[in-house]
This record gives sequence, C-alpha cells and structure tokens, in this order.
Amino acid sequence: MVTTSQTETTNTGMKGAQPVILVQEVHKYYELGETRVHALRGVSIEIARGEFVAIMGASGGGKSTFMNILGCLDKPSAGRYLLEGIEVSSLSIKELATIRNHKLGFVFQGFNLLSRTTALENVELPTLYARISKAEGEKRSREALALVGLADRISHFPSQLSGGQQQRVAIARALVNRPSILLADEPTGNLDSRTSVEIMDIFQKLNDDGLTVVLVTHEPDIAQYAKRGIQFRDGKIRRDERTENQPRASEVIKHLPSLED
Repeated sequence: MVTTSQTETTNTGMKGAQPVILVQEVHKYYELGETRVHALRGVSIEIARGEFVAIMGASGGGKSTFMNILGCLDKPSAGRYLLEGIEVSSLSIKELATIRNHKLGFVFQGFNLLSRTTALENVELPTLYARISKAEGEKRSREALALVGLADRISHFPSQLSGGQQQRVAIARALVNRPSILLADEPTGNLDSRTSVEIMDIFQKLNDDGLTVVLVTHEPDIAQYAKRGIQFRDGKIRRDERTENQPRASEVIKHLPSLED
C-alpha cells in the first residue's frame, strides 16, 4: 500500500522545499458567555513532508485547539493555515470536508469503530465518502489491514478484538484513502504500555515509508518516539526541538514483558 506522501517524500529541512503544513500567526478565540478565551496566541510553525511530530502540553495549553485547526475541524480566528500549499483558512464547510477526506487521516483515543460492523467494513467507510468503487475500496481496506498486521481479523467485530487490535483497525481506516498526513490524537491513551509501544512501532514504520505523522500526547514516553517535539503552554509554543536518541519501538518491544507475564 502506497500513500500519497510515500511517492513524494521530501527530506526534512531541505532548503526551498514547500512545507506540507504552514501555520502563520494563528490566533483562536472562543466566546463562552461573557468570557472570551484566547486559546491560541500567535502560533507559527512549519512541518515538512515526512516529519514525525509530537504535540505536547498540559490540558488547556492549546494543543487540542491546534490539532483541530490542522485537521480542518475548526478555523483560526486570525492568521493563515496552508496545507500542501492550499490556504484552508477561508475554505467553505464542504471544501474542508473534501480536504479532510482526501488529504488527512485521523486516529483517535477512543477508536470510534462501529460496533456492528466488521473490521473490513469499518476500514471501508471513508472510501464511500471519497466515491471510490466498491471493489477498489475493499482492495484498499484489505491492504490497510494487512499493513497493520490484521489480515487474519478482517471479519471480526470490534467486540471480538483487543484494544490494541481495535486501534490498529482505526489506523487502517485512517490510511485507506491514502492521506498525505496522519493526525493522531492521544492514540495510546486507552492502551496498556506494551500495546502503546506496538502502536508507536506502526507509526514509526509508516513514517519511515514517507508518511507525515502529527501526534498529540501528554505522555513523554510516547512523545520520545517522534522525531520532533513541540510543547504548548498558555496558547503558545514554548519548545520546538528535535528528539535526541530517538528510540526504535521495534527494539523496545523486545525487552517488554508480554501481556501474559
């Protein structure tokens, strides 16, 4: 299975390369009754194609608001957001939905799978909105499930799968439309330690193949698997640096006890 980004990989930090995400002086305000909350305060950031970025920060620091904007689920109150050179800040609701369906893949903490639908059918859902043929949608879904190690679970319902397997289905669903960027919001929040590392192993391998990954987490031990860490506090970026001595999840797993131990 080849994603859009896998065929267009650009070396991170290459001079003159267009960033896949460009955010310039973005502010976000929320009106809560008579109170005005300034959730983002002039955030600017560039993310190159092929990066793996962890967004961190305490609750209320602005990271979730920032991710909602990156995911075209919300618009900035001021400032610019360009996704692959397209200024999405001024797009219509319909245009934003098209962007989400074709360029972005989403993974959430709660899996968000349909309980009465098989793994294969859950993964196929985004292809219906993208108007992909039934045959092509099923082909892509099988490929995506094989990519996350669930080729033998395609007919299982969520209740027949472990939490880690359900998250793998959710990742496959996020990949089925071959997005440019994978956005993951606390994807290990409901998982045990070993399963969390297994999920990070999948993300690292996807990133190795060229997929841009942006991950929100409050766990430093999860953030360390990303190549770059960005810390939010009080609506601003307080730290943005490369990860030193980034561990490989595949190696860490070898030294973790199995769930039966």
